[in-house]
Amino acid sequence: MEMLIGEEEIRNRVAEISRDVRDQLGELDPIIVCVLKGAFVFVADLVRQLDFPFSVDFLRASSYGNSVVSTGEVKLELDLQQAISNRHVLVVEDIVDTGLTVQYLKANLESRNPASVSVCSLLHKPANNVKLAAVDFCGFEIPNDFVVGYGLDWQGYYRNLPFIAQVHETDT
Repeated sequence: MEMLIGEEEIRNRVAEISRDVRDQLGELDPIIVCVLKGAFVFVADLVRQLDFPFSVDFLRASSYGNSVVSTGEVKLELDLQQAISNRHVLVVEDIVDTGLTVQYLKANLESRNPASVSVCSLLHKPANNVKLAAVDFCGFEIPNDFVVGYGLDWQGYYRNLPFIAQVHETDT
C-alpha cells in the first residue's frame, strides 16, 4: 500500500466541504444520508462540523460485493428509516467510482419526491465515472486505483486507517 491522501489533508478538506454544505443547505434542515458502510467515517467527521439543524439517516447500497471491481449491478441492502418527501437530501458517499451507485441512489431517492437531492463524496474517480454521475460536493479527485482507509475497505479490512492508501496488486 502507498499513502495517497494524508490525515491532515483529509481533515482540512472535510472542514472546507462542511462550510460549502452549510452555505448551500444550512437553512434548509436537510437529511444527511450516509451510504454504508464506506462513508461512515467521513459522515461522522462531516456532521460534527455542521452548525445548523439537520437529521441523519443511513442506507446501504453496493455494486462491489467482495470484489475490487464493480459488478455493474446495484443492490439496496438497507433503506432509509425517515420519509424524505419535501425534504432536502444530501447523500454522502465514500467514493464515486463508475457512478452507477450514485446514479441508482439519486433516481431511487428522487422517486420519493424530496425537495432536492445533492451528492457529496469524499473521493471521485472522474476517469472511471462512465455514468457521468454528478457530484455536488467533492473532497478529492483520484486516479483509477483501488483505495482503502478512512472508511473504505478491502474485504472488510483497512477501514480504520486515518489516511487514504492505494492498494497494489501485490498487497491483495
